Amino acid sequence: MKLPVILALDTKDITQASEWIKASIESIDHFKIGLEFYLKHGKVGIERLRGENEFNLFLDLKLHDIPNTVKGAVESVAVLSPKFLSVHASGGSKMISAAKQALPSGSITAITVLTSFSEEDFSTLGMAKNISETAKNWGAMSLAAGATSLVCSPFEVAQLRAIAGSAILITPGVRVEGDDLGDQVRVMSPKDAINAGANFVVIGRSITGVWDGTDKKMRKKIEHIANSLS
Repeated sequence: MKLPVILALDTKDITQASEWIKASIESIDHFKIGLEFYLKHGKVGIERLRGENEFNLFLDLKLHDIPNTVKGAVESVAVLSPKFLSVHASGGSKMISAAKQALPSGSITAITVLTSFSEEDFSTLGMAKNISETAKNWGAMSLAAGATSLVCSPFEVAQLRAIAGSAILITPGVRVEGDDLGDQVRVMSPKDAINAGANFVVIGRSITGVWDGTDKKMRKKIEHIANSLS
């Protein structure tokens, strides 16, 4: 059985991304590719990676624009058949509906509040409500507009699970005990996030950061995460 982990391929190096996939594919079959990789290699780069190993694609482009522009952007990447394609929930219901229309066979994944925000950071944006209330409101709106998956921090996942029904909940901002937090603020362990209601946890540097040119350390770290989830 594969782990409920989406491995973030946070690199611009296509060879590096390929090596990370090969090192983890026995345990993980969902991989997240974001702007860092996509802006350099585009569809051709993703097709190359999937030609080497079959995997479920979380295309993390975080689209956020007027509905017609987002619809066109989704149409441009629909050929990649992403299982998950991210948009910002703050783009609103019309934008999310337009994205859904352009990707009928994939899941539009609405990102609520980024895990890099603290409450103080969030309030400086002029938000009237706190992170928890905003994530719940944006999540409910996104689901009503056609999103079938949501991204939130582990701290909001329980309340979103209560309203999400069969929607998939994905939580970044997880760290294995002892790992550097990096630019994440609202962080939990993978096990705690899953227990709170997440279907998947997104893990990047906690796994890829141990890469030393061979598979051994990465596989050992993945095994450690698997044990922590059991």
